[in-house]
Amino acid sequence: MVSFANAMEIIPYTLAENAGFEPIHIISQLKKFHNAGEKTVGINIRKGTVTDMITENIISPLLVTTSAMNLAIEFVIQLLKIDKIIKSH
Repeated sequence: MVSFANAMEIIPYTLAENAGFEPIHIISQLKKFHNAGEKTVGINIRKGTVTDMITENIISPLLVTTSAMNLAIEFVIQLLKIDKIIKSH
């Protein structure tokens, strides 16, 4: 689970980097807020900082992203099951 969480850090890192921000600083801020229990804090590209996405009324992208991530995870699980079946034959 920890490896999966670490792998997921590439998403905000890449978003911050592509927006022209210092990705390590942004990731550090996100971790600080998330570890403090503020799970709705995300990267606000317009303001150039991390803010509460609910307060900023940025909710729809979260729903789309969550759905896409769930589909991707289910796909990987199916691939791993197929790989296991093929290896057993």
